[in-house]
Amino acid sequence: MPKKLVIVESPAKAITLRRILGAEYRVEASVGHIRDLPENRKGLPKDLQSKWWADYAVDVDNGFEPYYQVSSGKEKAVRTLKEALKDAHELILATDEDREGESISWHLLEVLKPRKGVPVMRIAFHEITKDAILQALRTPRPIDEQLVKAQETRRILDRLYGYTLSPVLWRKVARDLSAGRVQTPAVKLVVDREKQRRAFQTGEYWDLRARLESQGIKFEADLRFVDGSPVVSGTDFDDSTGT
Repeated sequence: MPKKLVIVESPAKAITLRRILGAEYRVEASVGHIRDLPENRKGLPKDLQSKWWADYAVDVDNGFEPYYQVSSGKEKAVRTLKEALKDAHELILATDEDREGESISWHLLEVLKPRKGVPVMRIAFHEITKDAILQALRTPRPIDEQLVKAQETRRILDRLYGYTLSPVLWRKVARDLSAGRVQTPAVKLVVDREKQRRAFQTGEYWDLRARLESQGIKFEADLRFVDGSPVVSGTDFDDSTGT
């Protein structure tokens, strides 16, 4: 009997959804991402393996177009999902509602290629309860292409930065170092701050406050000038250099 196929990311979540949704649905897990950029040029079609950008798997000459392949170790999961889709009359993508989850749903569509006439729903829920899941099924939405592009852009930048800069570090500094889209700027911020800390010059100054009394009236006064020259205070020092 044809069923509605629901795909989530986590096998544990799939078990819970099977219990909630019942026999009308078949719930399977993608176990995270099913596709990624190949690790090197060997994962590209043969006619592209000679391109200078082939090790990146990103066509830098033509709009930074990425090339994907089914990730190593995910072949079995993909076969299971394709087999399940053969008997399904509806495909429901229930991956996480974030950048990575949206990308997984998009890649699932690209790989599974539902046959013509099979409706595709994208749903999201933030708690695994019957009410939340049923509400999500009542309010499906399209795949958010902007989120998909955001994830794809992040992945491309990670590849271009890492594959380009890490080998330079190996040659010039030490083996096993790595560079990246996030870690490299973050390390620079730390280094800049440490340089600033080491260059900081400490200075000493004193405030003088007197308790005075005149004609029976008590009051306090701060020392501001000595022989017409202003007394140094904290505002006279630069917060970043100490000078």
